[in-house]
Amino acid sequence: MHLGVCYYPEHWPRQKWESDARRMAELGITRVRIAEFAWSRMEPSPGRYDWAWLDEAVDTLARHGLKIIIGTPTASPPKWLVDQHPEILPVAHDGRVWQFGSRRHYDVSSPIYREHCARIVGDMVRRYGAHPAVIAWQTDNELGCHNTLPSYSKAALQRFKHWLEARYESVDALNEAWGNVFWSMEYRRFDDIELPMQTPTDANPAHVLDFRRFQSDEVASFHALQAELIREHAPGRDLLHNFMGFFTQFDHYAFAQSGLDVAAWDSYPVPRTEVLPLAEADKHRWARTGHPDVSAFSHDLYRGVGNGRMWVMEQQAGPVNWAPWNPAPLPGMVRLWTWEAFAHGAELVSYFRWRQYPRAQEQMHSGLNAPDDALSPGGREVARVGEELRALALPSDAPRTRAPVALLFDYEADWITQIQPHGADFDYQQHVFEWYGALRRLGLDVDILSARADVSGYALVVAPTLPVLPASVVEQAARGNGHWLFGPRTGSKTEAYSIPPELPPGQLQTILPVRIGQAESLRPSLRPAVSFDGVEGWATRWRDHAEPGPGAEVLARFEDGVPALVRRGRVSMAAACFDRAMLQAVVARSVRDAGLAAHALPEGLRLRTRGALRFAINYGDAAQPVPAPPGATFVLGGPTIGAADVAAWIER
Repeated sequence: MHLGVCYYPEHWPRQKWESDARRMAELGITRVRIAEFAWSRMEPSPGRYDWAWLDEAVDTLARHGLKIIIGTPTASPPKWLVDQHPEILPVAHDGRVWQFGSRRHYDVSSPIYREHCARIVGDMVRRYGAHPAVIAWQTDNELGCHNTLPSYSKAALQRFKHWLEARYESVDALNEAWGNVFWSMEYRRFDDIELPMQTPTDANPAHVLDFRRFQSDEVASFHALQAELIREHAPGRDLLHNFMGFFTQFDHYAFAQSGLDVAAWDSYPVPRTEVLPLAEADKHRWARTGHPDVSAFSHDLYRGVGNGRMWVMEQQAGPVNWAPWNPAPLPGMVRLWTWEAFAHGAELVSYFRWRQYPRAQEQMHSGLNAPDDALSPGGREVARVGEELRALALPSDAPRTRAPVALLFDYEADWITQIQPHGADFDYQQHVFEWYGALRRLGLDVDILSARADVSGYALVVAPTLPVLPASVVEQAARGNGHWLFGPRTGSKTEAYSIPPELPPGQLQTILPVRIGQAESLRPSLRPAVSFDGVEGWATRWRDHAEPGPGAEVLARFEDGVPALVRRGRVSMAAACFDRAMLQAVVARSVRDAGLAAHALPEGLRLRTRGALRFAINYGDAAQPVPAPPGATFVLGGPTIGAADVAAWIER
């Protein structure tokens, strides 16, 4: 468990660097990320490098025992490169070209930009790759941020055509897969194909889905270009990228396969709560803490993306600048978020940033220090965490603890439901998040995994929705011993984005005999009522009209007789989105059927296990008794946990 910070020496006079490094070490910080936005200082004009300042910064940090993570600077190409090659700029869906003057102003498909990225990254890693203080490399920064993916450039179009030809081999096969006979959309040659943009009405959904798949592959190959250079010249160093919360523009599981040691992500609980499609009452309640499941969801997701290894590369340390409203976190929350990340398996929690910069776009984004060098409220909480870590002397190699529940998350599912949501308020990530929250409110640990993962050994596997149902899921559900709970829209599409010939839920019918005769989206005023396990509730947003076959048991029906929950053996399917109370009842039944011990937690209280440690995290506004067994040995806090506080004890 290490503390880190993001530091920008190029922002500050050289005479500050020494005291900054000393104060970092005194605060308990051991890791520092640098350089990811400094291309214009490394190469101020074409081919003319200035490494002296970066050499000095690296050596200064190293003198104080700090280990360094170097970020490649490809997220913000310098002005001279844009002037030389304006074709590297990304293109929005409406055809507008994004301009220089902020960041992420490049097209991931541009071959010219890729050449320049390989050059600067190669020169950097040859210079610093063997430095003993440089322990890790981060490629780029928050790939795809600011709506720069997909990019609808000429370079993307040409590479997309080649991608399609490799995938389909013949244009006739593509026409058949896409159903292009509809509306006379048939192509004669791959070269005839355009990008799915600026069409009078919806573009062909299969065309859009393949373009999203292509763009996802482009991001992975862009990362792989840098990863190969880093592997060659910095062997043994960790390789990572800093992903974002609730961001699905590319498939992070596939990205990880292109070369990744650690899945890092950037945690901003308060603004993320503000921008998610949550109820206004929830946004108000958690305005200064972040929603209790927002950060935890991404911790569990990225732990799975990183095959067990997860870092928080940017942790919110105070008010930020980018949400519609940016309240200050409640006192204690920066500490709470830190311990929560460690509880979910983080090896590193790194704060953004060391000092608030008083100029440019992020001048309202706080850091551990104010611009006058005084510790911010968040900085003082980090100092407390540093003291706690030193006092605890916990082992750095705590074993990963497998959760009892696996939740299947699929990036293509998000793309498919974005392309044809069919209902204005259907949001895949919100839907999955609601199911995740229902599990967490029962005190359960959750592993979020790819829909193509091996989930043997889990007592319960939940799939909130899988429009394209992998054959491996059906096979595992058929032969395993665990219980399964599927949600609506499962098996509703084929790989080619068509309705399956046997109708939804597709091949799931081989183990759960139920046919979806029709599906409907529900406006907010349509709420079919349902009763289950003593709970009264209703459907919301979406309902599948399930027609059970022989052997399928109907556990609950809506007031109009349509089945709401069907089961056969160990496999169940919820045929609708439900309100919170009904979803909680449905999930609780599956948890009990799987033989798992669960406890309904007080509002705002969450639990998590890491190795021998069990954590309680209180987002609520009142003290709560800690659900620790008698005789537990507390290493943080005690048997009562205060508001915005954390407790941890040894699990024997």
